[in-house]
Amino acid sequence: MTTPLAACKAFIFDAYGTLFDFGSAVARCADIPDNKRNELITIWRDKQLQYTWLRSLQKNYVNFEQVTADALDFALEATGLTDTARRQNLLDLYQTLSAYPEIPGTLAALKTKNITTAILSNGTPAMLKAAIDHSGIGLLIDHVLSVENVGIFKPAPEVYQLAVDTIGVRRDQICFISSNGWDAYSAAAFGFQVIWCNRSGQPAERLPGSPTIIMKNLSDILALTEP
Repeated sequence: MTTPLAACKAFIFDAYGTLFDFGSAVARCADIPDNKRNELITIWRDKQLQYTWLRSLQKNYVNFEQVTADALDFALEATGLTDTARRQNLLDLYQTLSAYPEIPGTLAALKTKNITTAILSNGTPAMLKAAIDHSGIGLLIDHVLSVENVGIFKPAPEVYQLAVDTIGVRRDQICFISSNGWDAYSAAAFGFQVIWCNRSGQPAERLPGSPTIIMKNLSDILALTEP
């Protein structure tokens, strides 16, 4: 079956939650009680995203490494887990988040078809390099694009435009892939073809834009590129 993605010349991936498992930092931190792990992951991620949106609205940009640390401080205090050594351990582990199991194979399959691949992320270049190196997918990614280049976080249109300007193809020739519903819908409103990798089965967002394809993971992405 022909899909709109068959005409896409570039596949651009969000990083955190899409390629890299945000929860893997907490999972590898041995001194967090089991009954606190999910709560810590949820609060940390929620605050991390909230701070990116609020700082964008305030026009008070700091890089994603600082936002991540600020969000962690809030989460540790909220869960009663504040500890200097634990904090540093979690920040270190965040630099080497694990890729989801299907990601290396998915990227390799796209490269066999000579499709341009990229990451477009809130993360700093150093953070993204650390995660890419840890996952061993560096040779499978053609471009690594950070919001550092525009000084504002997603879903600001300037961030999505960065991909268009860098890769040099039309918006509708880019397939953007994100596990974050707000990101997927915003990228669709910008004009990308979009795969929403809805790993957690979230409801549809009440936002402008609509994903082209919704899937649970990225194992079957190659079939969507067939004419």
